[in-house]
Amino acid sequence: MSEHPLRERLAELSKRKDEALHAGPERAVQRQHEKGKLLARERIEHLLDPGSFHELDMLSRSRAGETDDDRPYTDGVITGFGTIDGRKVCVFSQDFTVFGGALGETFAAKIHKIMDLALKIGAPMIGLNDGAGARIQEGVVSLDGYGGIFYRNVVASGVIPQISVVLGPCAGGAVYSPAMTDFIFMVRNSSHMFITGPDVVRSVTGEDVTLEELGGAGSHATKSGVATFVSDDEKSCLDDVKYLLGFLPSNNLEEPPHEVVDDDPERTCPELLDLIPASPNQPYDMKKVITAVVDEGDFFEYFPSWARNIVCGFARLDGHPVGIVGNQPMALAGVLDIDSSEKAARFVRTCDAFNIPLLTFVDVPGFLPGVDQEYGGIIRHGAKLLYAYCESTVPRIQVVVRKAYGGAYVVMDSKSIGSDLCLAWPSAELAVMGPQGAVEITNRRELAEAADPVARKAELVDEYTERFANPFIAAERGYIDDVIDPADTRRKVIAGFELLRSKREELPRRKHGNVPL
Repeated sequence: MSEHPLRERLAELSKRKDEALHAGPERAVQRQHEKGKLLARERIEHLLDPGSFHELDMLSRSRAGETDDDRPYTDGVITGFGTIDGRKVCVFSQDFTVFGGALGETFAAKIHKIMDLALKIGAPMIGLNDGAGARIQEGVVSLDGYGGIFYRNVVASGVIPQISVVLGPCAGGAVYSPAMTDFIFMVRNSSHMFITGPDVVRSVTGEDVTLEELGGAGSHATKSGVATFVSDDEKSCLDDVKYLLGFLPSNNLEEPPHEVVDDDPERTCPELLDLIPASPNQPYDMKKVITAVVDEGDFFEYFPSWARNIVCGFARLDGHPVGIVGNQPMALAGVLDIDSSEKAARFVRTCDAFNIPLLTFVDVPGFLPGVDQEYGGIIRHGAKLLYAYCESTVPRIQVVVRKAYGGAYVVMDSKSIGSDLCLAWPSAELAVMGPQGAVEITNRRELAEAADPVARKAELVDEYTERFANPFIAAERGYIDDVIDPADTRRKVIAGFELLRSKREELPRRKHGNVPL
C-alpha cells in the first residue's frame, strides 16, 4: 500500500523547514560566532520566553536569482511573534549569515507584514538589526522596501513601543528606521551605525576616522545622542530590552504594568536631609535623590552617558512605573543646554505617549550661556522641552529640591505650564535669577558708589538670599502646593500619583502640533 500523499507532503515540509533553519552557509555561521555574535534565531531564543516563538514567513524566498541556491528560505530575516514575561511581542531578527543581512524585496515584505501585525494587535515591535543595508543587486526595489519600513515606523509611533537593537552593522538608509523608533540599544565594539562609512568620509572630507570612532556604540552613547542604552555583550543587551519592557504598556490604550513590590509606600527617606550641601554652589548627585525615593532603589537610566547635566529614566513608585527627570548638579551645575533639553524633551514625549506619569526633580541655575549655545539654537532646543511638558497630559509632579531660577525653572514642569502638583523642599530657591547676578543688575549704581563695593555686595547678596532664595513666597502665591520635609518625599509623591491616577485631560482637536524642531 502506497504512503498517504499527506505524509509525503509532511516529509517535504520538514525538508524545506530544515533548509530554512540552516539558510546560511556553515562558513558564515562560524564567522558570526567567532566575532562573539549570536545567530538571528539564537537572539530570539534569548529574548523571548522559552518555547513561545512562532515563526512566520519561514518559507519565503526571493524572486531574484537564477537557481534555488541563490534563493535561500527566510531571505535573511526571521520574523514572528512570542512573549516576554508572558506579554505578547512581535519581532524581526536580521540574519547576517544570509546575504550579509542585506535587505531585498522579500526581506522587506516580511518586515512590513510583522510591523502591520504588531500595530493591529497593539503589541511592542522589536527589531534586531544586523545587516549590510540595501541589497545592491535588487536595486530600487530595496529602496522601496526601506520606504515601507520608515512609513510604518511613523504610523506606529506613539501607538506601540518600537525598540531597535543594533547588533552589527547598520549603515546608509538602514539607520533611519532605528532613528524613528522609541529606543535604540547597541553593543560595545560590535554595533555600528552611520550614514556614510569611514572610507566615504575620508574621500569626501579628508577626515581620517575609524569605524568605532565614527559609528560605534561609545560615540553614539556619548556624543551624538543616538544610542539610548549600551551593553557590553549581546546577552546583557537583550536582557536590558526585557527589563525596559517591564516599564512600558503594550500600547497607548493600556496602562503601564503594575508590579507588587516589598517597599513600603509610607517609608521615609531621612538620608535626603544630609544630601543637600550647606553651600548652594556645591554639587551633589541627583541620582541619589532618585534612588532614595523610588521602589527598592531601582532606576533604569535613559541616555546615561549623553547630556549628563540632566538625568532621565524609569522607576516604580508603589509598584507603578514612572518616568523621572532631574537636573544633575554634578555635571555643568545642572544647567539646561541644547543636548539636555533635547534628551529630556524626547523622554517626556515618550512617557506621555505611553501613559507613564512624570516626576520632575528641579535644581536648575538657568540655561547655559555662550555664543556656541546661542548660535546652536538653544532658544529652539530649549523650547522643545517646554513644548513637551506643556503637551503632556499624563499625571505630572514637580519637586523643587534647590535652585529654580528664571525661564529654566518654568521649563522644568512648573505649575504655570500644567504640572498637577508642585512640591518644594525648604532648601528650594525660586527666583528670577541667582543672588549674585540679581544684585549686580539691580544695585549697579549703589555698588559703583559704595566705599567698599565688595562688602556692600556681600550684604546685598545676603539680603536677596533671605528674601527670595526660599520657597515661601512661591507657596504664599500658590505656585508651590506644599513645602515638605525631604524625608517625606516618597510618601508625598506616591500619595500624589495615587490621587492623579484618575486624571483625564484632552488637548484641543488638531491634526498635530508643530514642535519647534
